[in-house]
Amino acid sequence: MNPATRLFSLGLLPLALAALSGTALAQYAGDEYQNQAYQVSPMPENVSYGYAQVLRADEVVEIQRTRTSEERCDDVEYRQSGQTTGSTVIGAIVGAALGNQVGKGDGRKAATVAGAVAGGVVGNNIARNRVDANSRGCRLVEVEREDPVVVGYDVEYMYKGDKYVARLPYDPGNRLRVRVSVMPDDAANDGG
Repeated sequence: MNPATRLFSLGLLPLALAALSGTALAQYAGDEYQNQAYQVSPMPENVSYGYAQVLRADEVVEIQRTRTSEERCDDVEYRQSGQTTGSTVIGAIVGAALGNQVGKGDGRKAATVAGAVAGGVVGNNIARNRVDANSRGCRLVEVEREDPVVVGYDVEYMYKGDKYVARLPYDPGNRLRVRVSVMPDDAANDGG
């Protein structure tokens, strides 16, 4: 008789299979247990909420520095002449060269003259605007500004007869909602 048949006939085969599967199941459950993070749920806090009376709220101010460019002009006007001549001549030459590219014969001559006149006017206007700004004594100046910025509030408040101070990012008004947490003092209970 085969050994497996002998175990089955004696009723020991089911027990042997159960023992082997129990070991495999325990090993599987053990691996699963090791892969999962074991977490202990924390004890719930004894938390309640109440309202404290605000005694004062003082702004906390910091100075913020910024740099900007501004046009500054002197009150004295300067009289400058002859400063537009160079720009007028250059504008006329460029205009004449562009006008010379247009037309043939007498048309080309007329376009050259018209281009010279238009170029001279444009060059003169650009130079005059520049001279006007300089004649007023204007220049760009980099200016540093210091502006006060509110960054928070130092708040003094009273809750159940005791005074507290906290820095908050906002002005709480007359009342401040407070979170009250009560926990045993283990050091006092240990006799220490």
